[in-house]
Amino acid sequence: MSLLAERQAPPDRLAASWFGWPALARVPRPLLTATFAASAVFAIVMALVTTYHAHRLWGVFAGCSYLLAAMAVLLWRSRGLDLALGISVVGALVAPMWLMATERLQQPEVQVINRSAALLIHRGTPYPGPAVTAVAHSPNVFDPYLPALTAFGIPRVVLGISPVTDPRIWFGAAFVAAFGVALAIAGASDVVRWTALVTASPVIALSLTVGGTDLPVLACLCLGFALLWRRPRPVAAGLVLGAAAAMKATAWPALLVAVVLLAARDGRRAAVTLTATALAVVAAVVGPVAALGPRSLVQNTIAFPLGLASIKSEAVSPLPGRLLAETGPAGHLAAVALLALAGLAVLASLVFRPPRTVPAAIWRLIIGLTAMFVLAPATRFGYFVYPVGLLVWLEVSRMGLAAGRPRAGPAGDAAAPGGAAGAGADADGADGAGPPLAGVGADGAAASAARSANAARQDAYQ
Repeated sequence: MSLLAERQAPPDRLAASWFGWPALARVPRPLLTATFAASAVFAIVMALVTTYHAHRLWGVFAGCSYLLAAMAVLLWRSRGLDLALGISVVGALVAPMWLMATERLQQPEVQVINRSAALLIHRGTPYPGPAVTAVAHSPNVFDPYLPALTAFGIPRVVLGISPVTDPRIWFGAAFVAAFGVALAIAGASDVVRWTALVTASPVIALSLTVGGTDLPVLACLCLGFALLWRRPRPVAAGLVLGAAAAMKATAWPALLVAVVLLAARDGRRAAVTLTATALAVVAAVVGPVAALGPRSLVQNTIAFPLGLASIKSEAVSPLPGRLLAETGPAGHLAAVALLALAGLAVLASLVFRPPRTVPAAIWRLIIGLTAMFVLAPATRFGYFVYPVGLLVWLEVSRMGLAAGRPRAGPAGDAAAPGGAAGAGADADGADGAGPPLAGVGADGAAASAARSANAARQDAYQ
């Protein structure tokens, strides 16, 4: 395992990033201002058109904070960015989340987590039994999540009702910690600012504030792939991806892609190590619950999300899979068949053209998850936080890697200390026209030749 943990992964291509701003402070001020202004427009429109009180409250808080952030960037050149980030984090996330936690204003997902945590503590399983679900009249009786996600509701069961024990507080803390570490491990620059900007963005802040359960899973996926990038650590990545897979089934495609990546890039041993570690985590978390009530587990986590239970899920965003399922039994069967075909297509691409770099694996995962969310019979727009979040993490990490990677070549060799041209410049002036000092030229030439050979090997690999 030590060899697997210490070996360095093959370098990715540098031409990967779409942008060139490794540090957030280097993003043009007009673009930053426009970003905060667009976020304000989104929040204000949300407040005006939504029928959910929690979403409207978030829109009011966030719209005002984003407008103030845009003004701060526009008017204060030196410290405007930091002030804008602080305003956005507090105004679009911390303040509305704390107020809603105090007033217990939340989406049904938070209630499901709290009730499941109470069942887990008192009965050993987070899922209601068949007798309960058979007479249920609300979809919120079902728990479609896997047992690890229930852990976020345990503080409220153990310590009582308070804003601090609200699951959303712990969702947010887990996301910020895991996403920030994922950026740092992957080689991103300006990690604190990028983490603050992503966390305060409308996509993330709205979900965290009202109670979306996908953010901890998304952060774990980013961290798992970060641990496979520059210095592959299959055991650590297996632990993280296994934890994500034990929270929600949406993490299972990511685990499969990670295994294929390691098998193609690092060999069978690394892939087996990752697989065994992740499966051990899932078995340790899900196994006891499955042993106590296998029927309840299947009914809540498989039948209900697929629309096969007595009550349909409230995930009813007007996407193709949902619209097709609403046409009747034949339409529902067609939606499930299309979903299966899309999954088989992604599997075929992994078999016949496996990804060999983390960016390629992330893109394959983004495509697969997008197809799954579009075609699923029970789906909602909020699920697209996965492909969007993975893409943002990938591009921010790539920008940091591109900026931190040394440039090899004749110009770099000439400017390098100890090179032949550098020695000549030190000896005879800035133009470097004179001959190098005796003894220094030979060493410099050897070092320059070694650097050139290394650059040639890098070019040949790419």
